[in-house]
Amino acid sequence: MQPTSFDSGFIVTWLRLIWAWLRESLFTPEHIVYTAMQMPALVGTGFTAWWIYDFVHPRLSQRIQARTTDEHGRHTLLVLASLLFPLLWIAGLAIAGSVAVRFGWPSHWIRIAIHLLAAWIAIRSFSMLVREPVWARAVVIAAYSIAVLAILHLLDPTLIFLDRLAIQIGNLRLSLLSVLKSMFYFGIMLWVAVLISRALERRLQHLPNLTPSVRVLFGKLLKGGLIILAVVVSLASSGIDFTALALFSGALGVGLGFGLQRIISNLISGVLLLMDKSIKPGDVIQIGGTYGWVASLGARYVSIETRDGTEYLVPNEEIITHQVINWSHRNDLARLKVQVRVAYDADVRKALELMAEGAQRPARVLSDPAPRALLLEFGESFMLLELRFWIRDVYNGIRNISSEVMLEILDLFREHGIAIPMPQQGIHINAMPPLTVNLDHSRPAA
Repeated sequence: MQPTSFDSGFIVTWLRLIWAWLRESLFTPEHIVYTAMQMPALVGTGFTAWWIYDFVHPRLSQRIQARTTDEHGRHTLLVLASLLFPLLWIAGLAIAGSVAVRFGWPSHWIRIAIHLLAAWIAIRSFSMLVREPVWARAVVIAAYSIAVLAILHLLDPTLIFLDRLAIQIGNLRLSLLSVLKSMFYFGIMLWVAVLISRALERRLQHLPNLTPSVRVLFGKLLKGGLIILAVVVSLASSGIDFTALALFSGALGVGLGFGLQRIISNLISGVLLLMDKSIKPGDVIQIGGTYGWVASLGARYVSIETRDGTEYLVPNEEIITHQVINWSHRNDLARLKVQVRVAYDADVRKALELMAEGAQRPARVLSDPAPRALLLEFGESFMLLELRFWIRDVYNGIRNISSEVMLEILDLFREHGIAIPMPQQGIHINAMPPLTVNLDHSRPAA
């Protein structure tokens, strides 16, 4: 990588152009006098416009916030209300300029101020079409900078200066001007691509023959294709030769392949999830200790929203490699199980009937298929029973309906005298045989 050889005196030449413009526009005795004559009009109209704006704007903002319910519409009206100050200033400058022309006074800076304010109003109004605040601010800064240079007749020297600041990469000449042009074209093309992709995604949502997963897949593919097209068009518009980027893009691709393995894995896993239709938006799933419904399928993660309002962003790779319980994969039916222990002296058949009766009381439990109670196990101090019942609305929760069913069973058991055994521990002491002691101390004769 070697810098392009350019005459260092060019920077001096450009600075001399700026100095010449300043000297011709500001520092001549004639222009100093003209500027001094126009300053009262500039400052006076600006102060008057600000005084009127400071009086009108708060009341106008309060009325907009009180009468507008739509958030986007309220923001648009508030931005338009903030443009009242430059509008009032333009009106005042227009009156001052007319008076100056009528009496033959200079009005050069008044016209420049009117053009600058008009450019600001037009650019700020256009930026309202961009809903993302970051992009809107970037549009305002870039467009107004170009407008100021053009109004002051400094745009052409600046473009020439930026084009001379360049580096050479093989056969590719990369100047600061080409980089800025690429960024400008890319911003415009990316904004257009996002608008088109959103319109197409909304169109896909109304196609009844496509499943939700296929709609999301097509939407992601369209958005990715349009973004790639925006990159290609922006590079081509800035005059960059694609053949010169072949080697550089190959090396960059290898580096990205090693450095972004997990990101690429999540992207591929996301495409697989969308293609095999195992998970789709709205499904109720359980992965590990996380239970909730799928809010959205992203290119990098799956958004799972729980009943307590928490949103979990699970990487697509974990969904592919770990066990996932999908409660609503093929249908909305789900069978739940509740286990109960009863004592050995309890009437088991009656307990099974009461368990089935208790499951029929909550409204969420389905009567078809009917609840069924079973005897599972003979324990050490209890008999283990299990109730199986079906629900259709798993998105409303499974722990809460299991709790309702167990409470109904507990009430019925207490009403009919069915005892639930408590854990018992005991120590058993066995009687020991009596200990025999020999008390004969006689010694045998010698």
